[in-house]
Amino acid sequence: MTREPLKELRDKLKNRDKKIVKLLNERARISLEIGKIKKSQSLNVYDPSQENKVYHYLNEINEGPLPEGSLNEIFTEILSASKALQAPVSVAYLGPEASFTHAAAGSHFGKSASFSPQSTIFDVFDQVEKRRANWGVVPVENSLEGTVKLTLDRLISTPLNILAEVFLLINHSLVSTRNRLDGLKRIYSHPQALAQCQEWLRKNLPDCSLHEMESTAKAAQEVLEDDEGAAIGSNNAASIYGLNIISEGIEDHPSNVTRFLVIGRGENKPTGRDKTSILIGTRHMPGALYNSLKPFARKEINLVKIESYPIKERMWEYLFFVDFNGHKEEEKIKECLEELQNQSTFVKILGSYPMGDTKS
Repeated sequence: MTREPLKELRDKLKNRDKKIVKLLNERARISLEIGKIKKSQSLNVYDPSQENKVYHYLNEINEGPLPEGSLNEIFTEILSASKALQAPVSVAYLGPEASFTHAAAGSHFGKSASFSPQSTIFDVFDQVEKRRANWGVVPVENSLEGTVKLTLDRLISTPLNILAEVFLLINHSLVSTRNRLDGLKRIYSHPQALAQCQEWLRKNLPDCSLHEMESTAKAAQEVLEDDEGAAIGSNNAASIYGLNIISEGIEDHPSNVTRFLVIGRGENKPTGRDKTSILIGTRHMPGALYNSLKPFARKEINLVKIESYPIKERMWEYLFFVDFNGHKEEEKIKECLEELQNQSTFVKILGSYPMGDTKS
């Protein structure tokens, strides 16, 4: 290609960029008007069900060659900027900076949000409950290691709702101030990360002691003070804390996905592709759980998760966390929940929200 055609193409791009900037600002002005209406009606600037409809519409009209994932990432930042124009968006997450929860929060809320790292999952709930943050992001389960019990603990008692779910593919790296495996004596990370990399550690660093930390990012901070230590964490953590990546992709299974919840006040409207989470208590008698779940079978409602949870004050008695497809405002879901109330000792609706993309 000669320089002249290249210049012509770049001029075309410049012209398109000018139009894009103009359209983005037009969109921003409309967004500001929407923000005024939301404020007058005491509505949240963050509306997961509406954002889900936006992404669905974009993917319907996208004719390529821009991939669906790239288009969604671009509009995540456009929507993030729009929300920030309407009102401040503050998000508490399980930190510190560069934790996987931080990555999940960033991928969902975009860079225009204000993020505040918290030391524990309980602190995330507290920040939102006390209105020091608008929303919170916490891990709830991993595809390999199962449920995060601390999150379930707080879901039992919190007045907050589940507003959205975020799925994040987890890739672990070994990071350190060193450049090689030689000389390493200690490995730091979150318990789940250590478990997810146990075969790799057994094979490559069998003599190293393992040390559990509050998060993978906290582990990265720890090795800054330990020249014989390494952390299991993300490449982003290595970049932020100035560490070397000794080895990448050390997780034992490539399909390692963690599910995160967005918690806050308010409720979502149905989108047609929703999930509902509830907490139920059953009578301490044979067939109690079976009887509680029969309404779901009769209404042909798909259960996607059941997790038992021991009642700490009552030995051998359990609560059950249940996820199912559908929104609580759908007629058959309403009928099912009414029957469930009659069959169970306790029912708490934790939230109805758009299904997350498990390919994230």
